[in-house]
Amino acid sequence: MSAPTRLVPRSRAGITERLALSAATPEGVHIPTADVPGWLNFHRLFCGTAIRRIPFAELDHWSFAPESGNLGHSSGRFFTVEGLHVVRPEAEWQQPIIVQPEIGILGILAKEFDGVLHFLMQAKMEPGNPNLVQLSPTVQATRSNYTKAHGGAEVKYLEHFVDPDHDHVLTDVLQSEHGAWFYRKRNRNMIVEVEGDVPLHDEFRWLTLGQIVAMLRLDNMVNMDARTVLASAPMAPPEQGALSSDSDLLAWFTGERARHDIITRRMPLPEIAGWQQDEHSISRVDDKFFRVVAVSIEGAGREVAGWTQPIIEPVAPGIVAFAYRVFDGVPHVLVHALVEGGFLDTAELAATVQYVPANYAHLDAEHRPPFLDLMLNASPDRIRYSATHSEEGGRFLNAESRYLIVETDEATTPAEAPPGFHWVTPGQLSWLAGHSRYVNVQARTLLAILNSGAADCTHLSV
Repeated sequence: MSAPTRLVPRSRAGITERLALSAATPEGVHIPTADVPGWLNFHRLFCGTAIRRIPFAELDHWSFAPESGNLGHSSGRFFTVEGLHVVRPEAEWQQPIIVQPEIGILGILAKEFDGVLHFLMQAKMEPGNPNLVQLSPTVQATRSNYTKAHGGAEVKYLEHFVDPDHDHVLTDVLQSEHGAWFYRKRNRNMIVEVEGDVPLHDEFRWLTLGQIVAMLRLDNMVNMDARTVLASAPMAPPEQGALSSDSDLLAWFTGERARHDIITRRMPLPEIAGWQQDEHSISRVDDKFFRVVAVSIEGAGREVAGWTQPIIEPVAPGIVAFAYRVFDGVPHVLVHALVEGGFLDTAELAATVQYVPANYAHLDAEHRPPFLDLMLNASPDRIRYSATHSEEGGRFLNAESRYLIVETDEATTPAEAPPGFHWVTPGQLSWLAGHSRYVNVQARTLLAILNSGAADCTHLSV
């Protein structure tokens, strides 16, 4: 006689409601919200870290390979900087790109205090952060880091994420990184709930989602890795309706991926066309987009006290913005099926606008990217969210973007979206973000802002 079948619940009961309660709780049990910026600043001053630009020749354990000319580490671990050749029907280019095939862990521990979920956040130094220390996940580590390829210390709390109890996993999904700067890079985004005692180290604090929301409203407080993990959590309940059904949305996006022909080929770094190299940088001849430079990090207070590394530096700040409208009482955002050379699957859903305006300043209005001027010139009374956030500080130097959510109208963003764009609800976008390679990392930041209530969308016109 066979054993009775045990049906497994499709999702953890009530997790969306528990996250909503945490988001609605402005104060936690361990640190007042008003004290969080000061706590981060204390660690900024305490770590005493100095970031210094250096010539490539001063990199320790990094060098240009004699055969390929690619920039890599002597251990063969961490990452390499290589060349990438991208061919599309309407464009062709070559560029440096970071190749880091190993999958890292971005993990946040969750625990209930007084019936409210709190999240264990870290005051973490990263050399590329404009203010060095930001609010980060509990664990933020590449495989090279947590297997101690650098010979450093253990990654705190790692054991909760390497082999977690599946009954306590709130979210677990592989997500892409920046497709313009990484080649097919993915990280494991996780939230794992714990019930027992967890030792609290000095650079960690338990915060409610409401406290994290307060930090999201400030410039350069919550790092990119924390934002993407939160975006992957099931925070948004499904809406009662949408301009497109889920099946129609998937059909549209599949069609977008299919219609974009793109061929990519890794190539030796010294052979990329349109770029120049000197002792301090690898940059485009016209000095647009980004450059590769080298830095020395001293007194880091990390797994190792100091190191040198190559790092990507954008030439100017970016802008990442959602157009936001309400149709029949249901909020929608305008997403863009954006192709980037480093994506594994051709295109991912991006914000309405994701550009560095300085790269297009020389173009007349007719040839500038769609909706860019609309967002740059948005009236203050239309802006429902605005803050500057930096991108991944371990690989990018001072890579900042102004993140916006802007209320628009039929005249500027019609309900019949132009080719390549589509109106989706936050719930639909959250559903897609629970799966790999649908929503890109910049759009996930805006999704975390929307779903957590950090944006002031309460008085949008219907």
